[in-house]
Amino acid sequence: MEDAAQAGPGPPAPWPVGPDTSLALNRMGSFDWDLDSGLLHMDEPALRVYDMPPEEYDGNPMVLAVRMPAEDRTSLDNRVTEALKGGASTYGFYFRVVHRDGTSRWAHTQGHIHRDPGGRPRRVIGIIRDATEELEQAAERLAWERERDRQTGVVEGTAAALAHAITVQDVTAVLSDPDGLGRLGAASLVLGIIEGGRVRVLAEGTPGSNVPDLEWTRVEDDYPISEVIRTMAPIYMTSAGEFEHRYPELWPYIRPLDVTSAAYLPLVAQARPIGALGLLYRHKDAFTPEERNLLLALSSGIAQSLQRAMLFDQEHDLAKDLQTAMLPRSLPQVPGVVVAARYRAASASRDIGGDWYDAVPLPGGRVGVMVGDVQGHDTPAAAVMGQLRIALRAYAAEGHSPATVMARASVFLCELDTDRFATCVYADVDTTTGAVRLVRAGHLAPMLRRADGQCHPLCGPVGLPLGLSAQFGELEYPVTTMELAPGETLLLCSDGLVERPGSDLDEGVEALARAVYEGPRELEKLADRLTEVMCVQTGGEDDVALLLLTREEGASPEPTRFLHQYVAPADPQALISARHQIREAVTAWGLPERTDEVELVVDELVTNALRHTDGGALLSLRLMADPRPRLRIEVQDRSSALPRRREPDYESTSGRGMLLVDRLADVWGVDARGTGKCVWSEFVVGRGSEK
Repeated sequence: MEDAAQAGPGPPAPWPVGPDTSLALNRMGSFDWDLDSGLLHMDEPALRVYDMPPEEYDGNPMVLAVRMPAEDRTSLDNRVTEALKGGASTYGFYFRVVHRDGTSRWAHTQGHIHRDPGGRPRRVIGIIRDATEELEQAAERLAWERERDRQTGVVEGTAAALAHAITVQDVTAVLSDPDGLGRLGAASLVLGIIEGGRVRVLAEGTPGSNVPDLEWTRVEDDYPISEVIRTMAPIYMTSAGEFEHRYPELWPYIRPLDVTSAAYLPLVAQARPIGALGLLYRHKDAFTPEERNLLLALSSGIAQSLQRAMLFDQEHDLAKDLQTAMLPRSLPQVPGVVVAARYRAASASRDIGGDWYDAVPLPGGRVGVMVGDVQGHDTPAAAVMGQLRIALRAYAAEGHSPATVMARASVFLCELDTDRFATCVYADVDTTTGAVRLVRAGHLAPMLRRADGQCHPLCGPVGLPLGLSAQFGELEYPVTTMELAPGETLLLCSDGLVERPGSDLDEGVEALARAVYEGPRELEKLADRLTEVMCVQTGGEDDVALLLLTREEGASPEPTRFLHQYVAPADPQALISARHQIREAVTAWGLPERTDEVELVVDELVTNALRHTDGGALLSLRLMADPRPRLRIEVQDRSSALPRRREPDYESTSGRGMLLVDRLADVWGVDARGTGKCVWSEFVVGRGSEK
């Protein structure tokens, strides 16, 4: 215990040590301030705090005050005055003392105020001590706490920013953003990922620092990113000379960035490298152990976000490719109209959607166009979409009316034994006359762009969605008819093009109408523009299917001429009457040069239908002016058996009918029509046959 008391120089202190010795050994002194006389007694340890020799101090407090900065002297005086007048019994204060050599040290005083029975302060007794080391330790602790908070903020800020990153592009945007560089404390960065066994640089953090030659490198190359990927160990370089010495081939690209140090960190996820992150610094020449630990923690979080984003991109691309594969590879070229279509998958979802579009050439110079949406965003929805689109296409190609096409498709979807329903809009467009028949199954109304650019919805009756109408026995779909004039455009789309979060659907439709009005006239450019503008407004949270059909300028306004005649079975007179009507119609239409050929072909086709089927035949004759004048003959029956052209010998008494049709008509063919078929042939008119 005696040894414990000998903490300083001089003779051994007695045990127990007195208070004066205890205060002196702890660099503390005491004072006694008589408020009535104004004298301030300071013992020798107290004067030592002020660097004041005892012989120079006469008890006047002003002698000590000159050793304090003015602002500290004023603050101390205010604190003491406040304590004396406020009735306090103690006070404490930290202040600075300037020693004789000009150095400044911190001191702390603690005073106890003695008052008389009336509460008047009479004396202040207290201590004064050197607090420099205490405050330095506190400052170091505060600096350490601030640095710890900063590091925590860096990790939390980066993690929060990456939490909203969905795609690889989002991750690179977070890291290369100036705010991201500020969080990381770097002047520039480079991010590379492994793709197909090579390293692809995705982001470089300063404008103009992109190096096309280094966009793709090999893992075996002598570059820092390649090295940390190979070794899965970080690389720290603390000088420009070290950087130049280790990577001389890369240094010419780094020199203009004025880099003084760099840290290259492997991005490892599930024990395998997926890339590397390089951070380049200016005015930095060392990495403390805490900084290295922080960078490794950041690289781990970045690797997890990057791997998640890469998986999202892969699944999104797979879903998009699958969806695209289920859509038409190309749109048909139909004379008299121009068709353009676009599909865009939801940008914020990896799931495949059920939106689709299609265009189907129809008999008689018509075209059927449709846009639909199967409920849900998953693989089953896409599978249902693929089957339903094919069914709709088949029903339309058979020549059914739009209402029948919808009704059959609804029954088909119901019989798939799925819990999905679908909305659809289908339009049957006569490219010659511009006549349009529209049917909606719970779908968004189509829109019409006039020749002057004005656009508005085509409101009309709407039926139940496909699947539901069959389930509830409501298969009667109302038909809306209109005329599409030359230069006008029909717009069909799914609701993903107009639905905006937090907004009314009508607002989205109005925005689409404005975009159409302000968009380009050329159809392909308009399709690109609409998907670009509207998907930005809607946020791209849903799939989008868009189809545009424009009736070409210069399409003949002259109406198509028709002739329809039903020929009953076992009625020779009906066939004779049909031949006479055909001859009269062809002559009246100004085509006498091909009257005999047309009459022979009609006779053969109708006779075949009556002879080889159980029912009658529906004969149609149509004069079509676009894209070239031609006469089209159609004979429909209820048999699915297809006619064949044979080469009979000279003794045969039959089999020459289709041979005759083939020789006389310019072109002929067979289309399925429901449970039956349609045999058709065409004659080019106005300039002779073109066989």
